[in-house]
Amino acid sequence: MDVNSKDKHPDRIRRTLYIVYLCYLLAAIVIVGRIVQIQLFYSPDDSIAEYFHPRNIKETLKPTRGAILSYDGRLLAMSTPMYQVGIDATVRKEEFQSKKDPAKRRELEENWRGKARQLAAGLSEIYGDKSADEYYKLIIRNRENGRRYTAIGKPVDHDMLQKIKALPLFKEGANKGGIVIGEMDTRQYPYGSLARRAIGYVKDNTRIGGTGTTNKGIEGNFDYFLHGEEGFKWMKRTDNNKYIQNYDSTYVAAVDGSDIRTTIDIDIQDIADKALRHQIEENVDIEGACAVILDVKTGAIRAMVNLMRDSTNNRLGETYNYAVQRPGEPGSVFKASTLMSLLEDGKVTLETKIPTNHGRLSNFPQDDYITRYEAREKSDKITVLRGFELSSNYVFRKVAIDNYGSEPRKMMDKIYLYKLGEAFDFDLDGLATPTLPSPGSKWWSATDLGSVAIGYSVTETPLHIVTFYNAIANKGRMMKPYFVESIEHNGTVVEKRGPSVLNGSICSKATADTLARALRRVVVNGTGKNALEHARLEVAGKTGTARVVLDPRHTRKSRNPYQDEYGRKQYQATFVGFFPWDAPKYTCIVTAYTKLGHTLYGGSAPAIAFREIVDKIYSLKVDNGETLSKKGSMPDMKNVPAPVAETGHVPDVRGLGVMDAVYELENSGYKVNWHGSGHVKSQDPASGTKYTKGNTVTLELK
Repeated sequence: MDVNSKDKHPDRIRRTLYIVYLCYLLAAIVIVGRIVQIQLFYSPDDSIAEYFHPRNIKETLKPTRGAILSYDGRLLAMSTPMYQVGIDATVRKEEFQSKKDPAKRRELEENWRGKARQLAAGLSEIYGDKSADEYYKLIIRNRENGRRYTAIGKPVDHDMLQKIKALPLFKEGANKGGIVIGEMDTRQYPYGSLARRAIGYVKDNTRIGGTGTTNKGIEGNFDYFLHGEEGFKWMKRTDNNKYIQNYDSTYVAAVDGSDIRTTIDIDIQDIADKALRHQIEENVDIEGACAVILDVKTGAIRAMVNLMRDSTNNRLGETYNYAVQRPGEPGSVFKASTLMSLLEDGKVTLETKIPTNHGRLSNFPQDDYITRYEAREKSDKITVLRGFELSSNYVFRKVAIDNYGSEPRKMMDKIYLYKLGEAFDFDLDGLATPTLPSPGSKWWSATDLGSVAIGYSVTETPLHIVTFYNAIANKGRMMKPYFVESIEHNGTVVEKRGPSVLNGSICSKATADTLARALRRVVVNGTGKNALEHARLEVAGKTGTARVVLDPRHTRKSRNPYQDEYGRKQYQATFVGFFPWDAPKYTCIVTAYTKLGHTLYGGSAPAIAFREIVDKIYSLKVDNGETLSKKGSMPDMKNVPAPVAETGHVPDVRGLGVMDAVYELENSGYKVNWHGSGHVKSQDPASGTKYTKGNTVTLELK
């Protein structure tokens, strides 16, 4: 063996060890460097990293919808939690089947089914929609089919839920009794369908959208405030596939909606609703009707009723907003605007006399009111006031043409001043725009001025007409009708709304006072007398009856836009006025619409409904009562001979209109009671009968 080879062997081992050491050192440096890189600079690929983290989902937090309140704070719409109860019919089924002893399995299952039968009896009593046997069969069928959830009945409130949770089986809880409770936010309307077209309707707090949707009521128009703001939180999945809140992620709390305080007086709303139903419910010839009541000084809408008849069952419901959405030719109620223009321009006074001319005027039909007036009064002249009382078309056509015929734009500009030609900003969607003919345009005709003067060739909504009359009651100051007083959050007013002015002065106070006196005379001595002269508060107002322009599909074979091929017409009848007339507090309009082929007058059902509203509001207000004195004195009792009643002969009024018949009979000393609408078909007592004056003659109209 070579000695030198022995000496070289340790060096070779040493070098090998050095090389191994260096490799480990380099590996360590690489590892440490990689660790440093990962810690400071490296970010994993998101598509890979998500597999190494629990999955997060974003859960929306729903706000509670704000309430809608009456003017005095009563709830008209509110959100409240409701609970849908269900049952897991398979509860403990596997537990019972796992028992080794068959007898024990049968005993446990029979005991459970006994409780289920008791539960079924309780559910039947509470819900009332199924018998106890039906509920029991439902539970057992789903248990045998392995169905883990079955809904029971309709959603219930908290009090009802407590009764259900106390029933046998359910009182053992979810794991042993199988009860499943789902909570939901629902919208409740404590006063049912009262003012439904004004308030609107939603089932829950779902956003009300759609620019094409009109007349959504306050619920829709103020959804931004009522809805509130959604929040959200992130949930992560646990190992047992349940979700819990991830507190390392963003959390945004929901903001509950604000409350809307309205102008509605729910007592007056109820009065108007009942009065309107009372007058039109049984008369199936009436398609529908509306009533609006304004506070004179502010324009606040205290009530808005809209009743439309269902064509299938004839029931009346708040399904269409006549007051806001249905424009039409208003008829004689528009004569007040003509009279206002004439008075304001100094063209006439109430005592101005014009020749009667047998009611004839070029280009217009003869006015029968005037011919009867001539026969009664033996006069060939009539005052403007008497023409207003009788609602004479001849009188108002003539005074308009005589005074504005050479400058019709002057009269039309006045009507625009009264805001009867525009759709003002309103709290509800869908307010229809009125239409007025324009002098000088290619559509203006020679008869338009005379037609406008009596409420034809124009279209107006009931809301526009009542706004105009409210300005008369308010001494010429026109207030904008409004529904919303304020927007409130947690009892604090965040936005004050309230009254606003459409026109500070549509006429002088003197003109407004003169018009008010004329409107009072309509009730005392004119077309509104029969229905309103004995109202418990003194009323001033005007009747109006107008034909309705028919849908073109009804007039294909008729050149007359007011009648179909069979000659049938449709009417709208109105009474509008204010009360008490000398110190007005409320202005009210009642408008009714007939079905095709039927007639109705403003002095009939609308005026009678108006009177019922007046009388009930009078009874509602405690300050309308009188205090009786505790003291009194009895008059001396003397024998006074009874007066001898005068006897006369009942005049023949058959074929006359109701107002003319009333005029004839009352001038003969008799009281009048009448039924129906149209002209006098029969009378009791018959004409020529000797009858004591002061007694009542009954008329049947058709």
